[in-house]
Amino acid sequence: MKKIKNHIEELFKEIPRTQESELVKQEIIQNLEEKVIYLMENGKEEEDAINKAIVEFGDIDELKKELGVKNPDQKKSKLAKLNLAYSLCGSGLLIALFLFINFYYTPNTIWFVYPTFGLLWWPLSMYFYWQRNK
Repeated sequence: MKKIKNHIEELFKEIPRTQESELVKQEIIQNLEEKVIYLMENGKEEEDAINKAIVEFGDIDELKKELGVKNPDQKKSKLAKLNLAYSLCGSGLLIALFLFINFYYTPNTIWFVYPTFGLLWWPLSMYFYWQRNK
């Protein structure tokens, strides 16, 4: 039944080791071992019974929420949102700088538009990155 213990340990690797999480882990291992014994009594081979018990158990996403573990995708989405905000502010400041330089030094020629188009790709790419991670 070492395969079951290894599988559960792998599922619980992102969950902080607390007394509550250790109790839940032991209970899950015990339930899976009982399921394997039941399946073996009903004619399954040990390896097949272990695999079937693991597959029927599934994952522990709901259990992670109950134990207060944040989803890594949520962290990634928040970081992507921060990147978007930073790119918008940075692009705005740089465009304002180009606008100032353009009208202060060469008011008869409007050239700030050209670097503006190049700068707008930065927040646009961050927007699509944020949407993908949402």
